[in-house]
Amino acid sequence: MQRYKKNRFRLANRLFLRLRPVFVIYIIYICGANNIIMENRYIKVQYKLYASMGEGKDIQMIEETRDDMPFDFISGMNMVLDSLEQQLALLSEGKEFRIELSEDEAYGPYIPEGVQEIPAEAFLIEGKMDTEHVYEGAVVPLRNADGEQFNGTIVKITDKTVVVDLNHPLAGKTLTFQGKVLENRIATNKEIEEYLNTQGGCGDCGGCSGNCGRCNGSCS
Repeated sequence: MQRYKKNRFRLANRLFLRLRPVFVIYIIYICGANNIIMENRYIKVQYKLYASMGEGKDIQMIEETRDDMPFDFISGMNMVLDSLEQQLALLSEGKEFRIELSEDEAYGPYIPEGVQEIPAEAFLIEGKMDTEHVYEGAVVPLRNADGEQFNGTIVKITDKTVVVDLNHPLAGKTLTFQGKVLENRIATNKEIEEYLNTQGGCGDCGGCSGNCGRCNGSCS
């Protein structure tokens, strides 16, 4: 769940992540079809995340919070997937949950055009390939000509090009979150301000399926 923001690609000559800006300190939002106006809420949960490629496919646990480090977030701040947030925000403390997200509610379908060839020189440092960070399977931060930042997974490296998959690692999969709500209350202004301050230096980072979670490594 770690800051599971939905990757939104727009198709031009290449696919790039559309980053949604985070606005000022106090936000209210409409909770889906229930049309319930809600304040920013501080929500803390323990959970296990299961992924499936679709109906009849094998289900696999891919992520789990630790007992000593549950997952916490503030609603209305674009920190988790919309559908997941909306359902968690309505649950009281102590409530157990099993929330299923369809492919569309999660990270959308896998887009073959999201696999791109990038000139190898883009990954060179002092004329040499940065093998410490650039290798098959690595998730690397990228930036396009407009300054937009996004992650890509290295698929293949050749002498002239590096093949990068810009799809989210969970694209094309249905997700099931199963766990318990430990805390659910209105967030304080201090908590909201602290969260906004963390956004300056964090972004998406490695681990937890390539997501961030305030870079606190709260997943096993």
